[in-house]
Amino acid sequence: MEIRREWLDIGTTTKPVDHGTTEEAIASVYARHRRRRPEFVWVTSPRAALGHLDGLPAHEDLRTRLNDPPLASDIAAGLSRLRSALEADYTEPPADRPVPKRKKGETWPAMPPEQALEIGLPFREVLLRGVRDEVFRRLSAVYLPIRAALGPVPVGWYGNQDAYWIAYADVLRRTGLAPVRETREFEVWAALTRSGGWWWPGERRCVLVERPVTLRTDPLFVEYGDGWAVS
Repeated sequence: MEIRREWLDIGTTTKPVDHGTTEEAIASVYARHRRRRPEFVWVTSPRAALGHLDGLPAHEDLRTRLNDPPLASDIAAGLSRLRSALEADYTEPPADRPVPKRKKGETWPAMPPEQALEIGLPFREVLLRGVRDEVFRRLSAVYLPIRAALGPVPVGWYGNQDAYWIAYADVLRRTGLAPVRETREFEVWAALTRSGGWWWPGERRCVLVERPVTLRTDPLFVEYGDGWAVS
């Protein structure tokens, strides 16, 4: 699973953020949702971002402000549409063995991708579990403890640590199993994932975080340039 490894490496990298590419990608996201290019505020760690997040919407705001949705709500809805579009034309490759039977409502059993292929599970199921879900599991084990250490924060995105859905879509694209119809939009998000870190979008201001200088996963230890650390 070379593509999975590639995106896992991106998701856990401590290479410095590419400020220019990140800002241009986010400006493209703003423009797609009919907002002007924001003021970019860079901080050294998620904790350092807290003082700049006043007024940005929380998750409950996305549910209550239906008549006047904040930018974060528009971005979340746009991402949902993009992910659906990326899978819309998926073509299951021909199977070389019968697909196992399962009862209605049953889920496929959890198992390593190699074993799933061996018993004939649908290839899409193998990709979902072996790429999307596995990358999500590993990266969420990094960003969820960091978020928990911050306490309640507005709606934001995790940059390179959001690589799980990009990895899955990239596999579909490279294998030709699903043509990327929304090529431009996907490439913007892929570039943002490759180049950036955490970010919180506001209507006129976007707060962005530098990547950590140290990141170990077993056991977890994450340290940022200002010395703030989570373990």
